[in-house]
Amino acid sequence: MTRKVLIVGANGLLGSGAVTALADRFEIITASRSDEISVDLTNPKSIADMYTKVGKVDAVICATGKVPFKSITELTLADYESGIDDKVLGQVELVRQGIDFVNDGGSFTLTTGILARAAIPTGAVASLANGALESFVLAAAIELPRGIRINAVSPSVLVEAPGYHSYFPGFEQVTLAAVGVAYAQSVEGSGTGKIIKVG
Repeated sequence: MTRKVLIVGANGLLGSGAVTALADRFEIITASRSDEISVDLTNPKSIADMYTKVGKVDAVICATGKVPFKSITELTLADYESGIDDKVLGQVELVRQGIDFVNDGGSFTLTTGILARAAIPTGAVASLANGALESFVLAAAIELPRGIRINAVSPSVLVEAPGYHSYFPGFEQVTLAAVGVAYAQSVEGSGTGKIIKVG
């Protein structure tokens, strides 16, 4: 029987890398704000409706999450809240609600980024969000039931995202294919509580 992977944010750049890396071995179910299966990670009811439509899966990948990039002197409390609501709580809620929909021995894979371990100007909210998610992964891994695993993929800036290159001077650029391999490692491997760094 073909295993099913739900990829949230599959229409985005990172999500497309996950699809490419897994599509020949898994049935891929895609969800996003613009997909036939629609989901808004800032809306818990939207997440619940998505899982009801999708049903049981063997893995969930989240390859989305937005944060504002502004100077720390310009950031408002609302900016911090929007980044936490979207990137952090959205992915956490995807896990919280998804536990009953992931089959025994299945997995969750979240997406963080290099700003959890390095800094750039305007990146305070991204660093905060990525660090929080990585700590959540470490904690959730020891409590998830039925052998369910959880990891995070944490890439550097993508070669295929030139619009971001100027914000990451001196950073190693990584390919979308390499990030796709990291998603596949999380889904198909045996590790849990891992931060899979790419770059």
